[in-house]
Amino acid sequence: MAWALALAAVLALAAVFFVARPFLRDPNPASDRLDELAPEARQRLALAETRDQALAALKELEFDHRTGKVSDDDYRAQVGPLRRRAAEALRALESREETGHERIPAPEEHAGR
Repeated sequence: MAWALALAAVLALAAVFFVARPFLRDPNPASDRLDELAPEARQRLALAETRDQALAALKELEFDHRTGKVSDDDYRAQVGPLRRRAAEALRALESREETGHERIPAPEEHAGR
């Protein structure tokens, strides 16, 4: 009976060591800096951010209009440019996915609309 308890203890210690082994190793990464994005990936990320910002602004505008915080006139004045900005970003992202590249609208082009 004592040998069974000793064997069980050894197996338990082996299992604990096996499970804990990845946490006990000393990681030596070559560098902890994130990889720099390629220019195409940065442009795709910028378009996705533009799309997300425009869609979030539209959602907030819709909510504020429904709750009465934004008047009908203000809503009509703001919703068009936001929809255009979101649509442009969506088209550019789709074009990028289909062809692999597209013309990226400059941020100042959006400011004038």
